[in-house]
Amino acid sequence: MQFLFEEQVLDVNRRELTRASAPVALEPQVFDLLIYLLRHRDRVVSKDDLIAGVWGGRVVSESTLTSRINAARKAVRDTGGEQRLIRTIPRKGFRFVGPVAENEDPAGPPTTATVEVRQAQQVRFCRTNDGINLAVAEIGHGPPLVKVANWLTHVEYDWESPIWRPFLHRLAEHRRLIRYDGRGTGLSDRGAKDISFAAFERDLATVVESLTLPRYALFGMSQGASVAIAHAVRHPDRVSKLILSGAYVQGRNRRNSANDQEIARAHVALMRHGWGQENSAFMRAFSSIYLPNGTAEQIKWYADLQRTTASADTALRIRAVCDDIDVTALLPQVRVPTLVLHSRQDSVAPLDQGRLIAANVPHAKFVMLDSANHVVLPAEPAWTKLMNEIDTFLSE
Repeated sequence: MQFLFEEQVLDVNRRELTRASAPVALEPQVFDLLIYLLRHRDRVVSKDDLIAGVWGGRVVSESTLTSRINAARKAVRDTGGEQRLIRTIPRKGFRFVGPVAENEDPAGPPTTATVEVRQAQQVRFCRTNDGINLAVAEIGHGPPLVKVANWLTHVEYDWESPIWRPFLHRLAEHRRLIRYDGRGTGLSDRGAKDISFAAFERDLATVVESLTLPRYALFGMSQGASVAIAHAVRHPDRVSKLILSGAYVQGRNRRNSANDQEIARAHVALMRHGWGQENSAFMRAFSSIYLPNGTAEQIKWYADLQRTTASADTALRIRAVCDDIDVTALLPQVRVPTLVLHSRQDSVAPLDQGRLIAANVPHAKFVMLDSANHVVLPAEPAWTKLMNEIDTFLSE
């Protein structure tokens, strides 16, 4: 199903909005809001209608609803107070009033993968040799792509997050996407005694063994990239491709930089003072380092994720391990096709780390993204480039 208005096309099955054939980045809830308004454009939809249809009846603040309407208007270029497409009906609600044409079947029926993404992901558990139950989420069909656990994850929370959801849903469109929560985090067992890089490696091995995957691609970011590199070196016969985004192979204490070591201590201080406290200024400051160009809501989601997914003690223990990672010696041993994606102004994983990886992994492809965010956000032009590069690399 496609809705066509002005020079724009909203493709429901592909979950894409394009203008003059160029993709327009927007957050999933904004996309869902546009779909709802277009499908019900024959009437005025109330705020209660939107909350039920877009948010599933969850409690939504007035400011959140207003911000989503404003974001929808911005996405379709209905700004400046004209309301030529999305009109506010005082004390009643909203209505999409622009001329719309519909294309029922632009490219045949939706693929099985697209239908699957609309459904719920499946969450199972596998058990490590040291008795830790790991939560594993799986969705979609096609070649398996395993996303390595990174700082920090929660397989259910991430699936709905405005930060991760567009990325994860896009990855799952034509693939079997597999994610898992590392030990001590998310839905996996808390209170793990062994928090170490070797344990991170074993967790990944446990996940792929539990699913009996003969061959699979790996996606790793942050410290997850180092785990993915180590796994690829040890299992070149099973790893088909390696994608590294916002990656580092040397933790802050291993970069021979006094500045990096000072930053590491500052991060620990912020975590000690604010972890686990809702609306903590310390956690907001900590999270904004990862998303310097994020909206207030995105930063809140990121702060809430970190607060939700791990205890203060576990978070600090994981942070200590990450700061002491060094797998540079493994880079020349990588024998699988590798794509390295890195934000130009990433302050969490400096650009030099991405260049170090690409320069030392044989035949690696390096792509620089014009962003300052460690996690590239859907509204950035760099997000489209990121996704297109991944899609192209995995299809080659």
